[in-house]
Amino acid sequence: MNKHLLFLLVLLFWSVTAASAQKSCVTRYLNAQRWNELFPNRYDVSTYKDPKRTKNQATDFYSFQAFCEAARHFPAFLNEGKEADRKRELAAFLANAAQETSGGWEEAPGGYFKWGFYFVEEQDWSKAHNVYADTTKKNWLPVTGVSYHGRGPKQLSWNYNYGQFSQAYFGDKDSLLRHPELLATDPVVSFASAIWFWMTAQPPKPSCHDIMIQKWIPAARDSAAGRYPGFGTTVNVINGGVECGLADPKKKTLNRYAYYLYFCKYFKVDPGKNVDCNSQKPFNF
Repeated sequence: MNKHLLFLLVLLFWSVTAASAQKSCVTRYLNAQRWNELFPNRYDVSTYKDPKRTKNQATDFYSFQAFCEAARHFPAFLNEGKEADRKRELAAFLANAAQETSGGWEEAPGGYFKWGFYFVEEQDWSKAHNVYADTTKKNWLPVTGVSYHGRGPKQLSWNYNYGQFSQAYFGDKDSLLRHPELLATDPVVSFASAIWFWMTAQPPKPSCHDIMIQKWIPAARDSAAGRYPGFGTTVNVINGGVECGLADPKKKTLNRYAYYLYFCKYFKVDPGKNVDCNSQKPFNF
C-alpha cells in the first residue's frame, strides 16, 4: 500500500471517528432548534424583564453549544445503558437542572415548563447570610470572604463540591475554591459542573448517572430506606435532606417530578419506576 493511500485511509478513519463523536451524547437526542423550543426563556435569551436577574458578559449563557461542549468532557454521559435508559437519563438531568434554575410560576407565559435555565445564581443567598462554607472539610477548606452559594445548571453549592469539581476539571482544587464565580461567568465550565456532579458518586450516595442507567444496585440499607433505581433517587442525591421522605412534598419537589414526566413525554420514553422520593429516607439517615 503506497503512503499516499495509507494517509487517505487514516484521514478517513479520523473523519468518521470525529463525526461519530459529534453525533454521540447530547446531539443524539437534541439540537439547537429543539433546545430553543424547550428553553425559550433561559438566561440572556428571555425578553421577560425581571429585576432579580442581572446580565453578565455572556450571550446566551445556557446555550446548546455550551451544553454539548461541556458534555464532551464526560464520554459516559448519555452513552451507557439501553436506549430507553439514555433517554430517561437525559430527561432526569434536564428535569433537575430546569427546576434548580427555574423562573416559572403558575401562570407563566407558555407554561411553567418553558422557564427552565432562567437563573444562573441562587436567589437571595446573600439575604440568608449563607456562604455555604464548611470548615470541617479539611481537604477543601473555604477561602475567607468567598461564597460557595448555588451557581450553574445544578446550582453547585458548598466549598467541598467546588473543590472536588475544580480538582477534576482543572487539575487543582484552588481554581474554584478561590474563584467560584467562574461558574456564573463561563458557560462551559458551568455546564461541566452540573454534569460532573451528575456523573460522580459521593458515598454513600451513588451517582445520578448510575441510578438512571440502572447500574447502581441498592445495598441492604438502601432497600430498607426505600431507595431504588429511578428518578426519585436522583432527587434524593441532589436534595434529599430537604425534599425526600415527606408526607406532604414541597411544591418545588412536585415540580421536579412534573418536569421529569414532561421531558420523558418529549423524548417519547416511559418514565420507569420510582419517579418520586416521597417514601425514601435521605442518604444521610
